[in-house]
Amino acid sequence: MKNYKQFLFLLVAAVSVGFVSIVFVLRWVLYFKEGLAWDGGLAEFNWHPVLIVTGFIFIQGIAIVVYRLPWTWKCSKLMMKLIHAGLNILAFIFAVISLIAVFDFHNAADIPNMYSLHSWVGLAAVILYGLQIALGLCVYLVPIIPGSLRQTFMPLHVYSGLFIFGSVITTALMGITEKLIFGLKNPKYKDSPPEATFVNVLGVLIVLFGALILWIVTRPSWKRPSEQLLRSAQGNGGDASSAKGGVMLSACRSADQDDPEANCEARKRNCKPDESGQRSTM
Repeated sequence: MKNYKQFLFLLVAAVSVGFVSIVFVLRWVLYFKEGLAWDGGLAEFNWHPVLIVTGFIFIQGIAIVVYRLPWTWKCSKLMMKLIHAGLNILAFIFAVISLIAVFDFHNAADIPNMYSLHSWVGLAAVILYGLQIALGLCVYLVPIIPGSLRQTFMPLHVYSGLFIFGSVITTALMGITEKLIFGLKNPKYKDSPPEATFVNVLGVLIVLFGALILWIVTRPSWKRPSEQLLRSAQGNGGDASSAKGGVMLSACRSADQDDPEANCEARKRNCKPDESGQRSTM
């Protein structure tokens, strides 16, 4: 992996910020609020922010970057698909339970449902997330699906996953602000009481976690190599020079497939003779 130390630093930073965010949301509901319970009261509502931050944000973020972990590249692609899908399903379950807690609390307290922008965007994010998981399972885990369809669907799958992740973070920030405005009476939110400052820091941590995750998954140099290249490297005992040769050979083949004539010079530059003086053949 190129810039491995940078990747490792950012990954550790993201995981650390995510854990701290979970600690902050637990501290918020256990110290400043009524704690956690399932009784139709405010303590039941508190499951909503806890499960959203823990599942819908942190676990979903880890599911997004799981393909980028270089020490998992020796695992089969099917195994990584199962891990990716399992983490996303777990995050979806957390999100659904958090919605049940909110609706249960609202109904018990005779509070209207689905009247705020936070609720609209949040419910839409959960629905889209469920569709994303269902389509991903059908397209990438059903053996009879042709490879051409999987390749065609991949850009949409990646874009929609990142879009949903960003929407969830945005929705969480709206919900945090809404809760502080409605929940803080004396002193009010505008007076910056300790709870308001504490929860504002939680919001900053959530944004930082999202920024780190998005940066990691949008670096092309940290993308999981193709299965053919990984098998080639493993077949050569993981030797660095062999892996480098495999990359060069793969680059030559890709160039020839795109435009054989225009890339003739690139083939000459990249596919250099080996140590024995013989030129590699395609």
